[in-house]
Amino acid sequence: MEETQITSSLSFPSWSSTSTQDQSSTAGQASITGPQPSKSSAIPPPVKSKGPSSGAGVRRMRRIIAEDAEWSVAIVPLLTELCIQHIVKNFQNNPILKQLLPEHQKKVLNQLSPDLPLAVTANLIEDENYWRRCCTQRWPVCHVDEHGGSWKRMFFELHLENLLKHFIPSTTDPEVILSLLPLCRNYVHTIRVDQFLPPVQLPPPLRGRDQSDSSSEGEMEEPATDHYQLGDLVAGLSHLEELSLVYGVKDCGMNFEWNLFLFTYRDCHSLAATVKACHTLKIFRLTRSKVDDDKARILICSLLDHAALEELDLSHNLIGDRGARAAAKLLGHSRLRVLNLANNQVRAPGAQSLAHALAHNSNLVSLNLRLNCIEDEGGQALAHALQTNKCLTTLHLGGNELSEPTATLLSQVLSINTTLTSINLSCNHIGLDGGKQLLEGMSDNKSLLEFDLRLSGIAQESEYLIGQALCANREAARQRALSPSHFMSPATAKGHENLAG
Repeated sequence: MEETQITSSLSFPSWSSTSTQDQSSTAGQASITGPQPSKSSAIPPPVKSKGPSSGAGVRRMRRIIAEDAEWSVAIVPLLTELCIQHIVKNFQNNPILKQLLPEHQKKVLNQLSPDLPLAVTANLIEDENYWRRCCTQRWPVCHVDEHGGSWKRMFFELHLENLLKHFIPSTTDPEVILSLLPLCRNYVHTIRVDQFLPPVQLPPPLRGRDQSDSSSEGEMEEPATDHYQLGDLVAGLSHLEELSLVYGVKDCGMNFEWNLFLFTYRDCHSLAATVKACHTLKIFRLTRSKVDDDKARILICSLLDHAALEELDLSHNLIGDRGARAAAKLLGHSRLRVLNLANNQVRAPGAQSLAHALAHNSNLVSLNLRLNCIEDEGGQALAHALQTNKCLTTLHLGGNELSEPTATLLSQVLSINTTLTSINLSCNHIGLDGGKQLLEGMSDNKSLLEFDLRLSGIAQESEYLIGQALCANREAARQRALSPSHFMSPATAKGHENLAG
């Protein structure tokens, strides 16, 4: 008696496969015992086994694949996700953020486009990650540390600076800048503009022969070259602390004209009124703008008795002795801590005025007069002032035609002054004897940490020994900074010393 065991397996999208087992009769005919369901008709009839292993059981499998090609087991999105997608899609017309839960706010912010209008996002979104995406999309290089570590502040400061650099007087609508004030007034602390564009100069209209003969050359009007006036803008920035400006044009190429680099008197008077009215201003820089003595005096007079100003930078201009005298007057009528007049036209009289003010000053910590021409007369005056001054820590006199007489007086200053930590006398004519004088002064000095004497003509041996003394001073300063008493108040430190005794 031969038995054949056949199992048919069916697969359907919604129900499992079934298997049936039939036993064959001795005549080889298949007999079905009992009624079968209608679906079993799809099972093929049993097939007899052939070959030497006909007695073994044969198992055949068949799968029916669903015919719907679009059928998927993907889960339908949650209603919360659908709502978030709808909010993101319609955020510009209906900004909904504060009403959401924190985790939902985060999802919305991560999906918002950085190109949304500032009128929608400025006063609504505080998330730093969103503003970081806005910054990195517009500027490939981002130094957020220069903007207080805030991406939102960085975005608005750079955006405002970009508008100012591309503003064309008499062409660009001022409302383009002023309309930004309600959005950025709380976030802009610094304005750094390295370019101001002048008005577009159109060619003069052609005149008839009679008109050209009758008109004189004196009646020809000069083209206006005034730049954008910052008064209304700065007045609306209640947290502005730094203003750095350059009146000139970058990358002018073949369109170069001297008028592109002209800081006019109207610009000067307007800027003077602007900085005077800005009571929060701490740093004011106006460089590479051809500021002469008259314009410097106008600007400095507006800064007299300014309560907040700490740093004034007028480097790379055309300021002479009269401007230096105005700066000396400012030292006595302000809390200025940093004064930079590098690369100007200051000579000995101007340096003497600054020295007189420095002798009675108790606020200034840094004075930069490099690339002027104060010579020994001005250098000696400053050295005399440093014998009584007790606050200046940094002095830069590089490239001022100084020689041995100034070095002799500075060596005396080094032996008694305990506040100076950095002096620069590079690119002068100190000479061999002057170098020996400075080395002698350094033997008694314990506070100076930096002393630049490059290209000053001193002996190599003197320069080496001065360097060794500076290394010893720096090591002593490092040890003092690591000592526990450095972090204690004077009274506490004195108490510990008494206990130790």
